[in-house]
Amino acid sequence: MSHPTPADGIALTLAEVEDLTSRALSASGVSPANLGPLVASVVAAEADGIHSHGLARLPTYCEHARCGKIDGAATPTLDQPRPGLVRVDAREGFAHPAIELGLPALIAAAKAQGIAALAVTNSYNCGVVGHHVERIAEAGLLALGFVNAPASMAPFGGNTPVFGTNPIAFAVPRADAPPLVLDQSASVVAKSELIVHQQRGQPIPEGWALDKDGNLLSFPGAPGVGMNWIQAPAAGGQVGARVVDGRPPETADELMMDPATVTRGGYVLGDTVEVSTPRSGLKSYTLVGTGTYGAGATAGASYLFFTLDEAQEIVQDGAEGFYAAWVVTEPGADPATVADAVEAGLPEGFIAETGDDLAAEIEEQLDVGLGFVNTFLLVFAGIALLVATLLILNTFSILVAQR
Repeated sequence: MSHPTPADGIALTLAEVEDLTSRALSASGVSPANLGPLVASVVAAEADGIHSHGLARLPTYCEHARCGKIDGAATPTLDQPRPGLVRVDAREGFAHPAIELGLPALIAAAKAQGIAALAVTNSYNCGVVGHHVERIAEAGLLALGFVNAPASMAPFGGNTPVFGTNPIAFAVPRADAPPLVLDQSASVVAKSELIVHQQRGQPIPEGWALDKDGNLLSFPGAPGVGMNWIQAPAAGGQVGARVVDGRPPETADELMMDPATVTRGGYVLGDTVEVSTPRSGLKSYTLVGTGTYGAGATAGASYLFFTLDEAQEIVQDGAEGFYAAWVVTEPGADPATVADAVEAGLPEGFIAETGDDLAAEIEEQLDVGLGFVNTFLLVFAGIALLVATLLILNTFSILVAQR
């Protein structure tokens, strides 16, 4: 079978990937005993579309085997100092053969003890961690995988590497389906993805990396607030969206951003800005103005304003409709009564809430903590309400939302 490759690449079948990988590693001094797990790792990564851990790794594997950074002929050794602890010394060799040696003992120990751990030492990159925990889950066990890594990631606002991009993976067995596997980097993106873009001479998407001075190379990685532009009062007569400089977007290819984001990104009016959208991927817009919402306190987030049609296009594939709306009450009207009347006319699955109810929900969610979630937020009166996707806003004082 074949697997899609980038437009500027060469399409290979998985059999061809296997043959190429085997021949390249053999020519670089990798022993026949170590070839199997290494080749299987590259093929599995390509099959799953994780190109950064597939053939993109092969030149590095070969180079390091040739120069002696890694011993391609090392024979790993196993010991079990405790009933629930399996330890494999990779002997300065690849991790894949060491893991291959240790997994059967780990699985047996876990089934006998109820819980067990496998530690691999004196080793090297292990490829896709998710593939290893998946094999454990296929044996009917819950699996967690962790990998250490050298410091390459700065904390938010810093410019000194402190953390590694340590991947974390887990797999859960299922009765009538393949295991459920989650494998994710501890950073915005795996370091391997940066290497792949460098190899191809491609620019990286916004928010992936910092330069040597700690400046974001493009868009900030803090949460983003996406909304359609409408200049009208917010709930309770508070300040809604407003222009600071320039003008609001008038066409689908125009964008307005908050001043802090413009300053951080080094943008000026007229620049082209790339935005990662929920449904349409990366899209380019012309920056025509700066603006903000409410009191203008973004807490590090970014405000992005689109035309209504464009907001609906990038969120809902062009379908008309809103995720939420604010309803303005007449002076003296009881909000709870109005909310009940509004809800009576809503489709099934929608609710109407008063401003007090909404504020209480927001406070509860903020108590839990927003976390480092790269998503789109609805920000109202300077408070961030976590939602699942970019919200299209209209103005109003009773929230009508789907639950």
